[in-house]
Amino acid sequence: MTDHQTAPEHRAMVTSPSTAASEAGAQVLRNGGTAIEAVVATAAVLAVTYPHFCGIGGDAVWMVSDNTGKVQSFLGIGQAAEKGGDTITPGTPIPLRGPGSTLTTACTVDSWQHALDHSAKNWGGTKSLSELITPAIALAENGFAISPSQCFWLDFRKEEIANWPGFMDVFTPNARMPHVGETFHLPHLAQSLKRIAEFGARDFYEGGLADQIAKGLSAVGSPITKADLAKTRTRTVDAVSLDYGDVTLFAPPAPTQGLATLMTMGVLRELGQKDWAEGTADHYHLVVEAIKRAFLKRDQIADPAFTRTVFAALLDHASLAADAKDISPTKALDWPHPFRHGDTVFLAAKDANGNCASVLQSTYFDWGSGVVAGDTGIVWQNRGAAFSTDATHPNAFAPGKLPFYTLNPGMALKGGKPHLLYGTQGADGQPQTLALLLTRLLDFGLSPLEALTKPRFLLGKTFSDTNDSLKLEVDAGDDVFDELAARGHVLRAIEQQSALAGQAGIIRIDDDGFVEGAHDPRSDGRAIGVNPV
Repeated sequence: MTDHQTAPEHRAMVTSPSTAASEAGAQVLRNGGTAIEAVVATAAVLAVTYPHFCGIGGDAVWMVSDNTGKVQSFLGIGQAAEKGGDTITPGTPIPLRGPGSTLTTACTVDSWQHALDHSAKNWGGTKSLSELITPAIALAENGFAISPSQCFWLDFRKEEIANWPGFMDVFTPNARMPHVGETFHLPHLAQSLKRIAEFGARDFYEGGLADQIAKGLSAVGSPITKADLAKTRTRTVDAVSLDYGDVTLFAPPAPTQGLATLMTMGVLRELGQKDWAEGTADHYHLVVEAIKRAFLKRDQIADPAFTRTVFAALLDHASLAADAKDISPTKALDWPHPFRHGDTVFLAAKDANGNCASVLQSTYFDWGSGVVAGDTGIVWQNRGAAFSTDATHPNAFAPGKLPFYTLNPGMALKGGKPHLLYGTQGADGQPQTLALLLTRLLDFGLSPLEALTKPRFLLGKTFSDTNDSLKLEVDAGDDVFDELAARGHVLRAIEQQSALAGQAGIIRIDDDGFVEGAHDPRSDGRAIGVNPV
């Protein structure tokens, strides 16, 4: 037993990459709150303690299910600014940082209230947004112990941050880089959260806080206006699904890459019986090759309101079978394809009544655009950088459009009831990590912590390696490296428990309603199980 896992002796659980955030959600569950209420409390604390990966200047994608197995998705995704096109030069990539990347609004706060409305209407939820974000306000105002993860990503960007408007005043006070464990304050963010607590979520979009945000963004040249903020709304949509063995996997639909995760699992399903052992070269090779087939079709995914693509065709049985047949068991497909960067946080909860929420919350890249919106303390996301400037591309920029989205929290039902909640940080790495974890959980019967602890891979370029290599954690073993190299994989060994391999979380719900869960040993967080009083 470690701090990252709790044993199957509880009926409710929350997991996140920050122990302080998980504890905020666990307290809600102890007091009889719903899974959605626990997630909102957790998410708000993460917006404070994990500002490098998420915040109220970003978005959130939700998967929720009641205890009867009714699955829905909430897309808390900000849309493109009406005047965003004025800042774009056709054929020139959108900037990855700075005001030029702040092309979309932020929907996280609206998604919190949207989810709470669902909880109150359908799950008997009684807790207000104001009550649930109070712990986050206290941490921002009174201080919290800065995490190793925040310090790592601050140090990683130390050569860039001087060019990010308003950033250094907030995150390197007194021109000094903070160190792990020191008490850190975010007073301006505390004031913004207080306004939300007092005036409600829509103050972020239509009230005094919206005025502050719009003024701050305008001052640095962002095209986002208060009118754009006012149009920002969370959408309730049907999830997409795929049968895999005795479970049904669910993912959020387009414009998210949930379809890519399901395509990968569909190809693995069509490969037939898993007559290879977990952790062998066969295991890694076939999961990597399935990922490649899914990624080759992923560019078709875009905002459904702006494309004629029939997304159901991507999960068509014949298409998945053809991709599986195309995979050679002994030869890797060459892979010179671009990698999409991005960071986020996964959080999830299951309450004592069997209701579940699986969520990813993000500002896209670590530290988002790097732009702090005036004196609000809010780091704005750079999700607009995910748009293409090619007018013929499915994901071409257009006013009001939702960008292609890497966030894809997952959920699996067994016997029509919630069985697994899962997700990970890592943009392009998300489907890769999820496919590896799901095969370990579903095909080989590993526990959540065992599945999370074992070696992982990452295909393609990363922040620290511009080669299109297959990066594999070194503890996979020399024999696996040798066999994969013989099949044509271009390999690079990365350290055991590498930060490049994502930060995933899993909650598994047994048939009797008890839960077992874990958060990634690569993170600062944990899963906390409770039995409500």
